Amino acid sequence: MFGRNFGSRRRRRLVGAVLTVTSLVALAACSSASDSESKDGKTTITLSMQNPDVKTADPATWAIVQAFEKANPDIHVEVSGQAVAEHLQSLSIAAQSDTLPDVFWVYKATAEEMLDAGKLMDLKPTLDDLGITEHLPESTVSNFTADDKIYGVPYQGLLTGLWINKKILADNGLQPPTTFDDLVNVAKTLDSKDIVTISDGANQSSFSVWSFLVWLDRFGFEEKIDGILDGSEKYDNPAFVRMYEHIAELRDAGAFASNVSTQTYQQAVDQFLNGKAAMLDSGVWASSAIQDSSVAADTVFWNGATFDDGVGEQDIVMNVASAPLVVDHRVADNDKKLAAVKKFLEFYYSDEAQQLLVDNGQPPVTDYEPEIDAAKQSALKSALDVAADPNLSSPRSQPDLLVSTAVSSAMYDSIYGVIQKQLSPEEAVDLVQKALDAE
Repeated sequence: MFGRNFGSRRRRRLVGAVLTVTSLVALAACSSASDSESKDGKTTITLSMQNPDVKTADPATWAIVQAFEKANPDIHVEVSGQAVAEHLQSLSIAAQSDTLPDVFWVYKATAEEMLDAGKLMDLKPTLDDLGITEHLPESTVSNFTADDKIYGVPYQGLLTGLWINKKILADNGLQPPTTFDDLVNVAKTLDSKDIVTISDGANQSSFSVWSFLVWLDRFGFEEKIDGILDGSEKYDNPAFVRMYEHIAELRDAGAFASNVSTQTYQQAVDQFLNGKAAMLDSGVWASSAIQDSSVAADTVFWNGATFDDGVGEQDIVMNVASAPLVVDHRVADNDKKLAAVKKFLEFYYSDEAQQLLVDNGQPPVTDYEPEIDAAKQSALKSALDVAADPNLSSPRSQPDLLVSTAVSSAMYDSIYGVIQKQLSPEEAVDLVQKALDAE
């Protein structure tokens, strides 16, 4: 039932608030910009991320931190992390009490709210002095600039779409799809043979709808978002309703697993890695797991279906900067900590660190040209080749990164609501519109 899965939001918010107070203790413990000296005389900077276990869940960031500390033995990076929703809630409370971590991952919309409140450091002078700005894509710099201040830097690249197991398709007499109609035909054929077309998981991972966020841009999201945010446009519009109708059409063609509502994103990944699904809704970060699996040789990256009834550019690939890393404003008032943060940023965007991103299945976020072993990193190479296709353009940002946390959550719920047949297309757009109206 719709109410069972999506209702009782007020109760969940109250419970979440209680849990956040507990989690905030850990966040605040490592957040003081004035406490720069550790017991061994090292300068300590705090890095707060959107993963509870950064070492295992985000090996690229972990590798960069380890390499940085080795190159800078006088600096210690204290890494902490929480799940996305809990992390964002904790940051919101920390901002109110002025106890933010030194460096942290946050949604773009939240970062801009913090900038307006004077909680973030302007990184433009630092990035210019270090020569970093010139090596970042202009679109990335402009995306993280407001009021002539650069408030964030790219954490990782966000290259998303669908991973395709070509062998499953070939074994069933199918070619990799190009258009939406192709995809529906693939789904119908595979469903008749009890094979999952697209592996997704809504349980505890409602954000895992990356390929469908790309669909939004194929129905005019980028052209509409400024108007949607200022109220002159509506999320509840015919083009978006039509997009959700296509999700329903794909669902009715049998594209999704029967347990899509109960499996997590990681279980969806495992389903694909074990050869139990033809496609995986994910991004470039899945390339390492794919490479280590038995399906690696048969897997290619796809930027997604085009639509005859779409709005605007169809030949796109979601290849943008992920949510940014930002710096607490208090860091600027602590000379030792400021120097340490500058060194960290300089290292993070160095060629050495960018290669570490690539070595851990992530694309570089600067203009660095990485070394890629085509045999040992075939999955990653497939994704990077698509991203480099001169016939494809990219939106400026992923849709959910341009709105508040509440609205992005409503967007995820709306997509999974249609996938699970709990929402009609009209109810789906209305759910998001109500979240927008509430603001």
